[in-house]
Amino acid sequence: MSNTSKGKKPLVADKRYVSRKAKTAKPKPRQAKKKPRRVAKQRGGIIGFFQRIIRWVLRLIWRITWRVGFVTGLVLALVVGYYYTTLPPVDQLLDARARGSVTMLDQDGQVFAWRGDQFGGVVTAQTVSPHLKNAIIATEDRRFYRHFGISPRGIASAVRINLSEGRGPLQGHGGSTITQQVAKLLCLGVAFDPKTQTEAEYERECRRGTVKRKASEAIYALAMEAKYSKDEILTIYMNRVFLGAGARGFEAASERYFGKSAANVEPAEAAMLAGLLVAPTRFAPTNDLTRSQRRAATIVRLMNEQGYLSDAEARNAQQNPAQLSQAAEARSGGYFADWVMSSGPEFFTRKTTEDVIIKTTLDQRIQRSAEEALKWVFENKVREGSKAQAAIVVMSADGAVRAMVGGRNTKVSGAFNRAVQAKRQTGSAFKPFVYAAALDLGYSPNDTVTDEPLTIDIPGSGPWSPRNYTNKYYGKVTLTHALRDSLNIPAVKVSEFVGRDLVRQVANGFGLESDLAAGPALALGASESTLIEMTGAYAGILNGGSSVQPYGLVELRLMGDQEPLMGTGGGIGERIIQEQAARQMVYMMEKVVSEGTGQRAAFGNWQLAGKTGTTQAARDAWFVGFSAKYVAGVWMGYDDNTPLTGVTGGGLPAEIWRETMARVHEGMPLTPLPLQTPGDNGRTREDDRDNNRNSGGAVGLLEGLLRDILGGTGGGGQPPKNVSGSDR
Repeated sequence: MSNTSKGKKPLVADKRYVSRKAKTAKPKPRQAKKKPRRVAKQRGGIIGFFQRIIRWVLRLIWRITWRVGFVTGLVLALVVGYYYTTLPPVDQLLDARARGSVTMLDQDGQVFAWRGDQFGGVVTAQTVSPHLKNAIIATEDRRFYRHFGISPRGIASAVRINLSEGRGPLQGHGGSTITQQVAKLLCLGVAFDPKTQTEAEYERECRRGTVKRKASEAIYALAMEAKYSKDEILTIYMNRVFLGAGARGFEAASERYFGKSAANVEPAEAAMLAGLLVAPTRFAPTNDLTRSQRRAATIVRLMNEQGYLSDAEARNAQQNPAQLSQAAEARSGGYFADWVMSSGPEFFTRKTTEDVIIKTTLDQRIQRSAEEALKWVFENKVREGSKAQAAIVVMSADGAVRAMVGGRNTKVSGAFNRAVQAKRQTGSAFKPFVYAAALDLGYSPNDTVTDEPLTIDIPGSGPWSPRNYTNKYYGKVTLTHALRDSLNIPAVKVSEFVGRDLVRQVANGFGLESDLAAGPALALGASESTLIEMTGAYAGILNGGSSVQPYGLVELRLMGDQEPLMGTGGGIGERIIQEQAARQMVYMMEKVVSEGTGQRAAFGNWQLAGKTGTTQAARDAWFVGFSAKYVAGVWMGYDDNTPLTGVTGGGLPAEIWRETMARVHEGMPLTPLPLQTPGDNGRTREDDRDNNRNSGGAVGLLEGLLRDILGGTGGGGQPPKNVSGSDR
């Protein structure tokens, strides 16, 4: 038995005798050997330690950044979404003025002045002139139609410019887009509340330039970009932006400066309007037209560089800069417009919340005549550097004011108006009311009074002796002669015999509302009055003896309404003296111009009447007079009461009056004055006196004083000590 059969293990040698089959069997495929991991070599020491720290810090920053960015983005989206929900429709954002506007028309219905916040009407990005739209984009935000409300490139550029100019990064240029500017104009949606703050405080709050405020404006801008189209945002901007001279929006500004709609402006005009955006008051053409034109030239250059204007169009705009309209040249109506605003009801003028139209009595031709006359006299007759001032009022006989100049600087608004605000002593310009009282009581221009030394003993004050301007006495003179040469003693005598109370009554009736002097110096114009009061009082003499209330407002209505809310606030009032007395007064005053102290006022072949006036120490000089067409008054003096040098009412004031009225009457047919020479009606002085006594009027209460002859001496009264009576 073999070893195998017995279950024993075969010998090692037996392994060579294995079967061929077993020997040729296919071996199992070997598994690929795994490459051992390459362990990165780590530097040891300090360098390796810092590398590990940096990698850890970077991973930490990344984890924090994306989390913070996600949270910030979420918060930003929520805030933008909130603002989005608060934004109203576009048409509710186009006019949010706190005040209304006043537009003034002259006697012919032409616009000549504006006050308040003007809003000319809605313009859109589609209806406005393409030149204006392009000028705005070129000036304010050339990438407006490409950004999403914020321009990082613009902000970076602004920061770079600010730093290069030595300012802080956010001081000066802001890099704001038009959308961000609209966010500022809307004050982030916060409406003005007059109960909690003034309009100025609200404006300051809206214009704050802090980093927090700018961030809020940027977020609000993103909300607007999501809510509105680009053209809608531009429309809001064009209607809300302030452009100087009270104009809100480009339509109001275009009407204000050029007298045309913003839809019709040419390239030069569009450039001037767009140039106002950077500094509306500084570059307003009504303040400095040359500066505004230089700014517009820069805008034209930008429009050309950005392809909005061809070389030919740009060259034409540069060579023909925009010019102001005639109404804009008048600088908002100056003194006259200010006077109308002050004389009208406050809730429809100075504090109106409505848009108001006021038709006035202004005649722009006469206004220009007065301004040119004043300028000519001061340039040709007054020494260079003189600080003397002057004022002019021209009106019709019914009190309708046709022109007003309140000072030498005629192109102003809101300035001190010497025609209506300055109360000055009237001097001999008051004398016509003394003689008017006498004429109304039946005395004749040919009645006589003795011009002689006169002393009135005033209890408690001592003697008072008025003098004539010439320091001479002329004996027995007619009332006409006394007024013609402005003699003082006859005027005092007539006043004393007629009665000061009656003289004051006549003067008050004609419109001299100031407190009149109590003593005998009343006759010499010791009282104060304004130029417009004096001119209105003389108008009463011209119109036949009836009082006059000077007025400038003809009718007032709300914009869009046809029916006026109110009408004329002045005109002819009650009769003060008889018509015959008024006509005789005109006769006496005509002699002042044709033969007396007012001869320098004469011009052409016109029949003219008036009266000179010079106060003590020549602190005030007057000439007030009239033709058959118009009444005009001129005052001249210093604001600080410095005496005039070598000036009387018959000098420079008469020349200013002549230059004004000669221009006013140019081309008019000659018209005689409504005067009556003494004795024309064939009545005697006694008949006239009896007639007036029997009339029962207030002037008849003192008829007993007239039983004496006018040539006697006067007495009584308490004039102020410092009045010498040396006026003419």
